[in-house]
Amino acid sequence: MIKSNYLSLLLLLSLIHYHHVATFSDDPFVGVNIGTDVSNLLPAPDLVNFLMHQKITHIRLYDPNPDILRALSGTHIHVTISVPNNQLLAIASSNTTATSWIRRNVAAYHPSTRIAAVSLGDEVLSSLPSAAPLLLPALRSLHAALVYSNLHNDVFVSTPHSASVILNPFPPSQAFFNQTLETFILPLLHFLSQTNSPLMLNLYPYYVFMQNRNLVPLENTLFKPLPFSKQMLDPNTLLHYTNLLDAMIDAAYFSMKNLNVTDVTVLVTETGWPSRGDSKEPYATPSNALTYNSNLIKHVLDRSGTPLHPETTSSVYIYELFNEDLRSPPVSEANWGLFYGNATPAYLLRMSGIGSFLASDNANQTYCVVEEDHGVDLKTLQAALDWACGPGRANCSEIQPGESCFQPNNVKNHASYAFDSYYQSQGKSPGSCDFKGVAMITTSDPSHGKCIFPGSKNLTNKTKEVVNTTQSSNAGDNLRFRTFRSMKISAINNILHNYFAAFTILLLFLL
Repeated sequence: MIKSNYLSLLLLLSLIHYHHVATFSDDPFVGVNIGTDVSNLLPAPDLVNFLMHQKITHIRLYDPNPDILRALSGTHIHVTISVPNNQLLAIASSNTTATSWIRRNVAAYHPSTRIAAVSLGDEVLSSLPSAAPLLLPALRSLHAALVYSNLHNDVFVSTPHSASVILNPFPPSQAFFNQTLETFILPLLHFLSQTNSPLMLNLYPYYVFMQNRNLVPLENTLFKPLPFSKQMLDPNTLLHYTNLLDAMIDAAYFSMKNLNVTDVTVLVTETGWPSRGDSKEPYATPSNALTYNSNLIKHVLDRSGTPLHPETTSSVYIYELFNEDLRSPPVSEANWGLFYGNATPAYLLRMSGIGSFLASDNANQTYCVVEEDHGVDLKTLQAALDWACGPGRANCSEIQPGESCFQPNNVKNHASYAFDSYYQSQGKSPGSCDFKGVAMITTSDPSHGKCIFPGSKNLTNKTKEVVNTTQSSNAGDNLRFRTFRSMKISAINNILHNYFAAFTILLLFLL
């Protein structure tokens, strides 16, 4: 048994020689979170094969799943494993417990399984404030255990925070950490600086937009191009922000700078967009999800940086790989995934020109459907449908009564099928998906049930083979201990008042 004072000595030595410790590659990456609240989750070997086929190189697990860690052996996939919140007390209280945890969950698999980081807890400062005093002792104990196992050069340890730990986030130059948490955050940042580890943040522009959509432009949230006059302006730095995520990241950098910490980078451990929601979440759509995640990936892989730090691009983990259909309401909780549990795409990302990440998302597969603007005039839509099935010579046989695409029997559904039929018949040529402004091109497959849209018939056999070789199995026990996302919404909403008061003034200034 290892004596506590010996581990303390190891910790002290490791902090003195902090320049030897582990860090991620200088190249920014896009990873994915893998939750297991899935009724038909792939068996571990099939899951890993799927990850490799998709060319996913970084994943984050919410628990050190032994089956997945074994299956990752011999691959080039970097994995971050998490310590659940309910183990925080035990690890903070005992160096021996921390050493045992590292030996059992890291040393037992590394280096054949490329464990890159240990993520301690989940949003402890905001979801379990009573446990805040435990964070730094637990981090130190885990780091000392890594030193003892001679893994500190390969594996770092940090802890993810909610965006709510940062107050007054816009303009970013006026942001600062919640002063009631400063006694915990400052020494934690010093630890991250000494061990060359990143500040982990869970950043969700979706929630910022949903709670304040009368003030935040959707285009800004989705990384869509904005004219210079509509970009968010920080009046103190004159920096222009073309997307909300960059503003949230820079708010973290300014908050650290206010505490005289300038050498800790930001790692976004969770971000994403749901593809489906209930009646109160009208912007949780496949179109918005694919737009956000596609543009997010491009933004990271283009090494765009942020306005404050154009030389530094934060790596991100998309939340999440699979729809977790076992999650509790609201509906969006079960619909954050890029794929269903059996590896079929929830929607098809637009990946053209940004590398081989997510290989089977078939970047060339596009569809023409009705524009999702809720203000589309039904008379205009009906006229466009009549033209497509008449002079346009689209094949509209499948939307006739009794045929596979007749239901749901409404103009929007029938028009989408007719538009796609015409669009595909024209070889997806520019201008063939317009219909007087009521149509749009999407990579999200609009097929449903037995109704297969014309564009879906062009899917490659290779994509189909991936689906066939990754059939489902029952999910294992869920070991995750995480904050309900509704709590995250509430926490974020509570700190946004100043943000949008400032933002409103800026909008008036820009106008």
